[in-house]
Amino acid sequence: MSDFLSILGEEFPQVRSGLWVTLEATVLGSLVALLLSFILGLAAGSKLLLVRGVSRTVVEFFRGTSLYIQLFWLYYAMPPLTGYELTPLVCGIVAFGLNYGAYGSEIVRGAINSVPRAQYEAAVALNMTPFHRMRKVIMPQAWVQMIPSFTNLLIQLLKCTPLLWLLSAADLMTAIEHVRSRSGETLTTYLVLLAVYFVLAYALTLLMNMLERTAKRRLGLHTGAGSLLKTRTAEAAATAGGAR
Repeated sequence: MSDFLSILGEEFPQVRSGLWVTLEATVLGSLVALLLSFILGLAAGSKLLLVRGVSRTVVEFFRGTSLYIQLFWLYYAMPPLTGYELTPLVCGIVAFGLNYGAYGSEIVRGAINSVPRAQYEAAVALNMTPFHRMRKVIMPQAWVQMIPSFTNLLIQLLKCTPLLWLLSAADLMTAIEHVRSRSGETLTTYLVLLAVYFVLAYALTLLMNMLERTAKRRLGLHTGAGSLLKTRTAEAAATAGGAR
């Protein structure tokens, strides 16, 4: 154990750098996914058949193909076809964004469709433009419903970042693997890795829960002071939906 701690201390700069790469892939990949989620989710509700068809095709393609293959395609197959070579980190950001953006688009589409029809009719009666109806009436109510599902996607994206190791990216997994190979402590090394990912996931959950409470307060919904360890019940979800 003392040898492991000694080696971990020697490799700490590389571990810290790898952690930063993992955070970069998570944050930037999430931003790309969020942007794509709204673009595809809103396009799915378009009145134009062509726009809906393109959105549906993109979503089904990236949901129906493996993230593992998408990463390898961007890193190994795209350069011979296009002449452009992406770094492992950029490949990860693009692949994570496309894959999870496709799943996120269904969250956006479902949340918008769940807003009561009366809200649309009231906005039309107030002579609001489609843009203002979406921004002022529909999206604030739909956003509250999106956040829990987006939290799950964000955690899933974080847990997929070790795939960057397959592209020889200098991420946390690569740094930890180097520590394991030097120390020979497989069990201890992977326990440390599990702990780090748990802390990161829990920190993201805290941030997203804060965002959810803020969004609910803006709608005048009861947020309570419940613990993060308390699960959402069906009754609570129904109450929140009825409060609209």
